[in-house]
Amino acid sequence: MDTNTHILIVDDDRDIRTLLAEYLDSNGLRTLTATNGAEMRKTLEESRVDLIVLDLTLPGEDGLTLCRNLRATSNVPVIMLTARGEPLDRILGLEMGADDYLAKPFEPRELFARIRSVLRRTQALPPNMAQPDAAAMRFANWTLDLTARHLVNQDGVVVALSGAEFRLLKVFLDHPNRVLNRDQLLELTQGRESDPFDRSVDIQISRLRQKLGDDARTPVIIKTVRNEGYVLATTVTAESAGRAS
Repeated sequence: MDTNTHILIVDDDRDIRTLLAEYLDSNGLRTLTATNGAEMRKTLEESRVDLIVLDLTLPGEDGLTLCRNLRATSNVPVIMLTARGEPLDRILGLEMGADDYLAKPFEPRELFARIRSVLRRTQALPPNMAQPDAAAMRFANWTLDLTARHLVNQDGVVVALSGAEFRLLKVFLDHPNRVLNRDQLLELTQGRESDPFDRSVDIQISRLRQKLGDDARTPVIIKTVRNEGYVLATTVTAESAGRAS
């Protein structure tokens, strides 16, 4: 892996920080560490960070609060560490904008594999999603900026997206007016098969609807097709620099 890839580990447990930092460093990554939210923000201001490993149960500001606040201004990928494998912890983490989660205890090599997977997904679009000549995609009074990876509404207000939200929205925009089931959405966005209890797609769709102002009870942009999946029910225009298609 690229030795210029910087990983920020935010955990108040010194032993865990040291263990993870040593393992990731030995596998070609560069690590930074923080013990709380204040140190995390200071590091982000002073250093380039490509991914954050964020503990859920931090003292003071917990991981959920930090992730939610981070998502208001940044789309840096986040892997949330939970103290338990509780479904509620995972759901809340994804709702706050985390790109992946890992329950403690875990092997450092498993975290390394998750980091590689998240970075692959966020640093380059899969071939079936790539549109090299497109700089933006317009739909339903919204514009998705493919370079900045954020949304812009009709008044020019920028709305930040997490990496997972960007990938999911991009899949919908690449397949407008086509019903996509959970298996297809997971494969296209994360390159993995679905688990019967995996609700990550539903959570990300809920977050997207909120950001698009799409009423979850009667959505008009991302609609639910009962027993089948979801559909982006609007026209999409892809635009390159200087021309629309």
